Amino acid sequence: MNEMKAPPLAASELMGPNEFEAAIRAVGTERYHDKHVFHKLLHGGKLNKGQVQAWALNRYCYQEAVPRKDAAFMSRVHDRDLRREWISRIHDHDGLGEEPGGIERWLILTDGLGLDRKYVTSRQGALPATRHIVESYVRFVREQPLVVAVASSLSELFAPSIHRERIAGMLENYDFISDHVMAYFKRRLTQAPRDSEFALAYVKANARTREEQEACVDAVRFKCDVLWAQLDVLNHAYVTPGLIPPGAFVPASL
Repeated sequence: MNEMKAPPLAASELMGPNEFEAAIRAVGTERYHDKHVFHKLLHGGKLNKGQVQAWALNRYCYQEAVPRKDAAFMSRVHDRDLRREWISRIHDHDGLGEEPGGIERWLILTDGLGLDRKYVTSRQGALPATRHIVESYVRFVREQPLVVAVASSLSELFAPSIHRERIAGMLENYDFISDHVMAYFKRRLTQAPRDSEFALAYVKANARTREEQEACVDAVRFKCDVLWAQLDVLNHAYVTPGLIPPGAFVPASL
């Protein structure tokens, strides 16, 4: 006797919590940037120092944008408890008191790579496309409904594995990378799971229609696209075909 299969979920029917979470996680399986060719070159020791410098310099634009997008998000939140929870993300990046924060730890990385700190923080040498890509993320969080804006942060669900791979791969493959300059990634091994656990619970509780759930899944896709596109432009400028736009950082060696 054939088993009866459950009817397919109607397009308007709310996904259950487990199904909703599975749909979010499936985005990472499909399109998280650990699958990008530039990522594989970086972690596999296939880039030279100039190319690693270009990556760190451009990635600074993203690191610098994160607390700004979180501040933009908080400016729209009337729920005091949510603001009290979310503000830790700004402290994580900008620092608080004796805690220097993630941006300072990223600058320790660029210092260690021999880049001038004022040049890095000016963002003048970043690829024009990098700056536009990261600002699209800030705008998205500022303009989308709160639950969708929160969902865009859920790429953090997939981050710990890439950080572990980055720490091991770069320390093993580059003699100009030391344990000291990898402090940013080591700290994110604990921060990212904490943040993603809260954000996932919030999204599951507050996406109350199928349309909102689908918008949240799309937000995770958008964020993965932001991360992927940053590597696309790096690869195009500094690997192949190697077309560096006017005004962008030109490494001493390529």
